[in-house]
Amino acid sequence: METNQSHMIRRKAILRKIFYVYTISGIIFCLSLKQSCAQTYAEKSGWKKGEKVVIFHVDDAGMSYDSNVGAIKALDYGIATSVSIMMPCPWVPDMLKYLKKHPEIDAGLHLTFNSEWEGYRWGPLTGSVGTSGLVDQESVFWNNVQDVIAHASAEEIEAELKAQLTRARKMGLSPTHLDTHMGALWAKPDFLEKYIQTGIREHIPVLFAAGHGTLLRNQLRSGPLSGLQQLAKNPENMENVLEAIRKKGEQLWNNGLAVADDLYLLSYDWEIPAGAIHSEENLKKFKTEGYKRLIKDLKPGITVVLIHCTQSSESFRNISDSGLTRKGDLLSMMDPELKQFIEKEGIRLSSWRELQQRRDALPH
Repeated sequence: METNQSHMIRRKAILRKIFYVYTISGIIFCLSLKQSCAQTYAEKSGWKKGEKVVIFHVDDAGMSYDSNVGAIKALDYGIATSVSIMMPCPWVPDMLKYLKKHPEIDAGLHLTFNSEWEGYRWGPLTGSVGTSGLVDQESVFWNNVQDVIAHASAEEIEAELKAQLTRARKMGLSPTHLDTHMGALWAKPDFLEKYIQTGIREHIPVLFAAGHGTLLRNQLRSGPLSGLQQLAKNPENMENVLEAIRKKGEQLWNNGLAVADDLYLLSYDWEIPAGAIHSEENLKKFKTEGYKRLIKDLKPGITVVLIHCTQSSESFRNISDSGLTRKGDLLSMMDPELKQFIEKEGIRLSSWRELQQRRDALPH
């Protein structure tokens, strides 16, 4: 028969276990609640709680004539609100000619450290001396990010970054933002640091989504964003990775720069169903439906959606086999159905210029 003393001991042990369970559960709940209730960067920037702000951002302007035509058509229609230019590429003067006539366009730099196409190459503005870690055996940029990581130093990255910014300014472009071609500047912590410090020093926002990261979370294990895992001491734990990213975002915000909450860059890899006819109508419908699903699932905050709008003529097919997905982006960005859907969903289309103007109006 249980004595009063043994009963009390057992009761205390049970209570102790209950206390530990509730304490741990409470900590987990509080951490979860803290993140879910945290102000989005949209709220911090002056939008109302719950509002969804989107930048449809056109990459790769300046790469080719068809890239320029596609970017311009998309921007003129108005769903796409921002563009970035690859300063080492041959068709930059053509794109800047358009921008000079349209200074209202939100135009940044697509900082370039790769030249990925087999028969159409470009190299660094800092030069292609044989000792440079930025170039391959043909004295042009490496065709993949892994070789940039393996051969380039952070100092070479910084010098080239500055050279691309200098060329833009000499040609009359004051970039509204900076981003990174193929994710090269996200690929290694010391590359990322040069990117962030350049943005802070020049007071130019950089593409670095560091809010709730709902879409970002599912893109960190592979592809252009995978290098950001290195920011965390324990990259196997996704919450640690996201927290490390958020701290970098706070650094940017506290230094007076606009920050996005989330980022989506996978539409480039959407594949039209096997057997479907690759007509313009089918391409448009396929991409439009994809963007409608994406928009429907967006969380409140500022989301940047990367797109690649290209005219994709016969000439472009001699450069790249990516013409279908790029043409699909262009067609969807000019689709009245998508425009009406965006309006119906209450999406606020914005730009990096507006984001930074809102940030500049707040205390640093």
